[in-house]
Order: sequence, then structure tokens, then C-alpha cells
Amino acid sequence: MVYMIDYGFIVSIVADFLSYFGAIVIFYGGIRAIVGVIKIELLKRELSYNDVRIDFTPKILIGLEFFVAADLIKSILEPSLNQVIILAIIVAIRTVVGLSLNREIKDLESDRK
Repeated sequence: MVYMIDYGFIVSIVADFLSYFGAIVIFYGGIRAIVGVIKIELLKRELSYNDVRIDFTPKILIGLEFFVAADLIKSILEPSLNQVIILAIIVAIRTVVGLSLNREIKDLESDRK
């Protein structure tokens, strides 16, 4: 008996896993940010909003990287010109967002010092 392996299905599962993992990372960062804001507002801790943002921003960046990786893998499954154009637009938008968030992190960390 010969078993056929559906590589497209496997690649699709890997892409979905990367997407879900990116969402989990961003969700985790959001939960940490919420807890940080609660500590600032309700418990009057010595944290600042900049500390919360410095903690949250890298998680957004890492999550976006996982989304880009998932989109790249999905484009392998559907290598049409339309899919490649959509991928290029998504990567460009995420690159701009990533650069601006990196700049924000550097500014916040320099303000902290």
C-alpha cells in the first residue's frame, strides 16, 4: 500500500501554526500591558506608561514577524501574481510598522536613562 503525503496540507498547517503563534505572542503582550496599566492606575505602583510600552512593543514586533513568515509560507501554496502582490503590500506595511515601533522603543529607552 502506497501512502500519498499531501505536502500542501502540511505547509498550510505550518503557516497556520505560525499565524496563531504570532497572535498568541501579541495577546500575551497585551495581557502584560493591561496588568501594567492596572498596576499604575489602581495599585499606584512606581511603573510608568513608558515602561509598559517598552515591554509591549517588542512582543508586537515578534508577533508581526511570525505573521510575515506565515504569509510567506502561504504564498508558496498559491504562487499567483495576485498573491505575491498582496504579500508584498502586507510585508511593506508590516516593515513600516516595525521600523516605527523600533524607533519608538529606542526613544523610550533613551528617555528612561
